[in-house]
Amino acid sequence: MNLPPAPSSVDVLLFDLGRVVLDISFDQVMANWAGHAGCEPADLARRFVVNDNFKHHEIGRIDDAAFFASLRQSLGIGLTDAQFLEGWNAIFTGEMPGIAPLLAGAAQRLPLYAFSNTNPAHVAHFSQAYADVLSHFRQIFLSSSIGLRKPDAEAYDHVVKAIGVPASRILFFDDSAANIEGARARGLCTIHVTSTDDVARTLAALRI
Repeated sequence: MNLPPAPSSVDVLLFDLGRVVLDISFDQVMANWAGHAGCEPADLARRFVVNDNFKHHEIGRIDDAAFFASLRQSLGIGLTDAQFLEGWNAIFTGEMPGIAPLLAGAAQRLPLYAFSNTNPAHVAHFSQAYADVLSHFRQIFLSSSIGLRKPDAEAYDHVVKAIGVPASRILFFDDSAANIEGARARGLCTIHVTSTDDVARTLAALRI
């Protein structure tokens, strides 16, 4: 359950990107790849797993080409790198409804940061496609750049140190229960986001 923070208790707002700022759909990824491969999206979805190659891609240990090569094997489809990239970037479906004005208003009152588990291909895509809404953040911490990913404790500690305020003064918004639990364990205040309404209610509680 999300408890509203006291207005004087927060110095920094920290946001996840996927399903908090940017809407994403793995169904669109599978549909795109299936179209190229001539198979059913559901078949690919059953074969797709968050394995070591996926995690290594997100911490920059392997590049896009190596990740796509691993997908050829695990999914059993012979797509080109360009086709894999097209489908991989199809995950982004737009901004979360109503988030842009909330971020714009909040940025006038408190410093905003973002922290995302992501990979080089997605970073290259969303940095350009969503530059406007992302411009509200003073800094975006990317797992593929810092070599650490949520919900690992070291990832939160790195971000807190880089921001330079106590963890207890940082309010973290994320849609993943595991990421929320990891952040709480490192002393951050948290909001589990199920829709933009959760963000709006929290900002209202902070009188933003």
